[in-house]
Amino acid sequence: MSLSVIVRVMKPQDLDAVVAIDEKITGTLREEYYRYRFKVATLNDTQINASLVAEADGRVVGFLMGTLFSGEFGIPESSAVVDTLGVDPEFQDRGVGGALFDQFRTNMKAAGVERIYTLVDWKDFGLLKFFGHMGFVPSQRLSLELPVPY
Repeated sequence: MSLSVIVRVMKPQDLDAVVAIDEKITGTLREEYYRYRFKVATLNDTQINASLVAEADGRVVGFLMGTLFSGEFGIPESSAVVDTLGVDPEFQDRGVGGALFDQFRTNMKAAGVERIYTLVDWKDFGLLKFFGHMGFVPSQRLSLELPVPY
């Protein structure tokens, strides 16, 4: 069942709600990570803020954090990355994630972005299904990984 949500730019005062949603999903308190991300996301009000929250029933019920790139990694196109997406478990499967992503896509299109990327654990079938529904396809780029021994 779809829900009426308002999607807006993430603000510093959304930190506690985002941390709480992430903890519900992951079972881990990652407050320092989000403090850093919020500082970066709200650093310059003149740039497009690629991070959004969704509100329903008067509270934050989801968030999407992204980054806008212009030529980084030697890629000659404007691109964006969705790096963190969270929807309160009570509000999942009700259109919150889709509303967040639709607004993100609109914002990135206005910024001249040509492609949006994300990384998903290949065993996270729910997230793979969500991004597939949003129109994502496997990339022609290869993500490389190097384990660093202790």
